[in-house]
Amino acid sequence: MAVAHAAGIDICFANPGTTEMWLVSALDKQPGVRACLGLHEAVCTGAADGYARMARRPAMVLLHLGPGYANGICNLHNARRARTPVVAVVGDMASWHRAADPPLNTDLEGLAASQGAVAAVPSAPAAAASMRAAIGAAAAGARGGGRASSIATLLFPHDFSWTELSGSEAADAASEAAAAASEAAAASEAAGGGGGSGAGGLAASPGARAFLRDCAAALKAAGARGKAALLLGGGATLEGDALRNAGLIAAATGARAFVEPLFARVDRGAGLPHLRRLAYFPQASFALGSAAQLSGYDVLLLVDARRPVAPFGYAGAPSSLVSQPDAAVWEIDAAWGAPEALALLAAEVGCGGVVPGVGCGGVFSPPAPARPQMPRPEGRLTPASLCATIAALQPEGAIVVDESLTSGGAYWDAAKGCPPFSHLTITGGAIGCGPPMALGAALACPGRRVINLQADGSGMYTLQARFCLALWSQAREGARVLTVVCANSSYAILKVESARQGVPPAAAASPGPAAATTPQGPSAPAPSRAHPSASQALTSLAGPALDWVSLAAGMGVPGGRARTAGELAALVGEGLRREGPFLVEAVLP
Repeated sequence: MAVAHAAGIDICFANPGTTEMWLVSALDKQPGVRACLGLHEAVCTGAADGYARMARRPAMVLLHLGPGYANGICNLHNARRARTPVVAVVGDMASWHRAADPPLNTDLEGLAASQGAVAAVPSAPAAAASMRAAIGAAAAGARGGGRASSIATLLFPHDFSWTELSGSEAADAASEAAAAASEAAAASEAAGGGGGSGAGGLAASPGARAFLRDCAAALKAAGARGKAALLLGGGATLEGDALRNAGLIAAATGARAFVEPLFARVDRGAGLPHLRRLAYFPQASFALGSAAQLSGYDVLLLVDARRPVAPFGYAGAPSSLVSQPDAAVWEIDAAWGAPEALALLAAEVGCGGVVPGVGCGGVFSPPAPARPQMPRPEGRLTPASLCATIAALQPEGAIVVDESLTSGGAYWDAAKGCPPFSHLTITGGAIGCGPPMALGAALACPGRRVINLQADGSGMYTLQARFCLALWSQAREGARVLTVVCANSSYAILKVESARQGVPPAAAASPGPAAATTPQGPSAPAPSRAHPSASQALTSLAGPALDWVSLAAGMGVPGGRARTAGELAALVGEGLRREGPFLVEAVLP
């Protein structure tokens, strides 16, 4: 734990069991690392994801054996897709007990390998070095490009956790902590300076300078015809002046600037570039499909972003959303030092005449905040009026954890002129991550207000694990989280998916057994009712009605229900004034 603290880890999201009790004791003895209890492992892993996305340093979770790790994989998957550095410490069976195959024994190594690097503590004296290696692997994965994983799992046999170290072994552990502190300081300095590709950075590399010079020429030539585009990964825009330089490059060349549809984090609002969000659905037959969005450009520049692919394989639609030849696609990988590369590219392009917010081709939002107009207070609440109300009321510096899915489509443009804020989304498609991520973000930035836009369908995924227990942890920690549940009583995303795939509509509901053939008498079964079709039964949440306000109250979180824009505005205002968590159930058609 001393190594973890030295490396900059200051919180441990934990759901411990028998094999972790000595590790809990180690947390007790380590100043500067607080423990946060999650009553389900998915709360711990989701909170660690949100924490590290905002804190910009590794987060740690403490989990119990293979089943506990398996429970947390959903949000480790999202964190891996976000390239969020997370160190998962997992207590394992005592080294001499595993061969007995006790009930909770599993292939823990196999589970952990599915998410990233795995380090098994080989002995008690080696525990500090193993922790340092795990933290280094997570940090390296977060900085790496391509398919590098930012998840590192440390397997800690139970007996090694209670073994006392000798004097010399304890001294070696202290040396590991000192080395971890030096590595953390060096990584922080490199991030602040924009990184680079080695000694002297990109500026000292003739090959890199030639690449950027040729890239600038291609962007300017295609941009003059409106045929150039930039696609930014969320991580590329968070260090130094990377986001500003990306905006300057787009404005100077006439290129369109896009961001991935499922991005880890983008800082947005007044005075910042307003990126276009790539559409989630790929079908080119739809005007806003992501394949159609990109197909019209002759030159693409990808910055800290994979070549985009469709989320699923659809009939008649491509897997890759890039139709341009390889020679027309330029890629700046995170491992190459995206912030420095963008600064050098901006110099090659020549951005001296670009003034953000003035004569920038609309790439930057004006420096003065411009919120959307508040909707009319009366009338039934709609997804559009919900998004406009949130954007009109969110405070400066807000952190918006957006898992609104189908109900939040209007929020992206509605919020473009708001006072500066951070926008986080689900990255890996493992839904239900919003409330735990909001908890982690709130603990990472206690001075900022967190707003969780939460779809009701995904909120119901393992309700007690990810939603209710995340609210419980929010209440326990006094986290300043406003949860807005988009309650349309439907898995609307599945209905959209069905329509886009051309699945035939459901037939009328089938009747129950005919009354004439139903047995009579005291032992006869209860009369049956009409059965909905499978597609209706599996996409509707209406009946019995979900009471989100009561669910929240049971976890210690107050709240209210809104059916109009006026009621929503009043409840959002109340929630933003509170010091602890608050929930609003926004009833939508």
